[in-house]
Amino acid sequence: MKFDLNEEQADIRDMVRRFTSQEITPHAEEWDEQYHFPREIYTKMAELGLMGMTTPEVYGGSMLSRLSGALVYEELAKGEMATAVGLSVHNMITGSLARFGSEEQRQRWVTRLANGELLGAFSLSEAAAGSDAARLQCRATRRGESYILNGNKFWVTNGGEADLYLVMARSEPGIDPAGITCLVVEKGAPGFSFGKTERKMGLHSSPTRELIFEECEIPVANRIGDEGQGFKIALSSLDGGRVNIGAIAIGVAQAAFETARQYAMEREQFGKPIGVFQAIQFMLADMAMKIEAARLLVYEAAYKLDEGQSAGMYAAMAKCFATDTAMEVTTNAVQVLGGAGYVRDYPVERYMRDVKVAQIFEGTNQIQRIVIGRALLGNLR
Repeated sequence: MKFDLNEEQADIRDMVRRFTSQEITPHAEEWDEQYHFPREIYTKMAELGLMGMTTPEVYGGSMLSRLSGALVYEELAKGEMATAVGLSVHNMITGSLARFGSEEQRQRWVTRLANGELLGAFSLSEAAAGSDAARLQCRATRRGESYILNGNKFWVTNGGEADLYLVMARSEPGIDPAGITCLVVEKGAPGFSFGKTERKMGLHSSPTRELIFEECEIPVANRIGDEGQGFKIALSSLDGGRVNIGAIAIGVAQAAFETARQYAMEREQFGKPIGVFQAIQFMLADMAMKIEAARLLVYEAAYKLDEGQSAGMYAAMAKCFATDTAMEVTTNAVQVLGGAGYVRDYPVERYMRDVKVAQIFEGTNQIQRIVIGRALLGNLR
């Protein structure tokens, strides 16, 4: 097994590292405090080929490997987690449309998503359908050559800012996953509006909105795949999304660790830098070990996806371990800084607030453990 990056991967990592340090990190605190969604950054990321990372080149994408994508998300998240999350969701849409859409749909939307003209959002969850997503009840009733959408969707990243929404709705009554259909809903469609913007602990520059559909008429031409394939389409991106979130968590953890390490070398108490004290050394050592272990898990899961191997269990392990690690590391980074870590003069409190949600979305870490357990035990009943 080789653990070194190849030349192309190293170049991608270094390119995004430079971009992050110049365009994101200097503004992250201001965006967080002002709840500012930096749409201009997505335009700049499109120029680097990052808005179509899972999109074939024929549609304007860069079609990076999953491992290269993980490098991108890790570096972006060192500057600001919210932007990395927004980009991950957008690429989920471009990838799904490129994979499951018709040629007409690809020509209509995918190229514009990849070049940054359009921003995408993904909508599966509802008030009563979170981990048990198949119980969603937003209805899509077929009437001639249209579907009539009625219902609400919750927790939509990029909500209100995105131009295209990949919406999973129930076209058949009941709770059967086979009754769920995938539709593209364009911003501004009659009967489509937005509810409140959620007031969140973190990720302030990433808007999370409710979607409201009231007799919203969507052409059948906006259906992705066949009727009833929606849940399959939604699940198809899970492993890749979990790898992305794992990589993002590593980036946040690495940034928090570097801040804590630097502080430990500069802050003096009892006439010495606090880094000479074993209590601080042990905290930093544990942080560094767990970050490296999490990184290797994420890279392995990405590699397996690139090789076409079965990666569900590994993606779940990577997401679960990396996000749990990031929560522990950011909390301990605040502890190393003490009172300075609790105030906004340093970014570690933002890192801690932001990364908490990584243990919740893309499948809670309790769900990840169920996925892992079932993979280990097979069909045991």
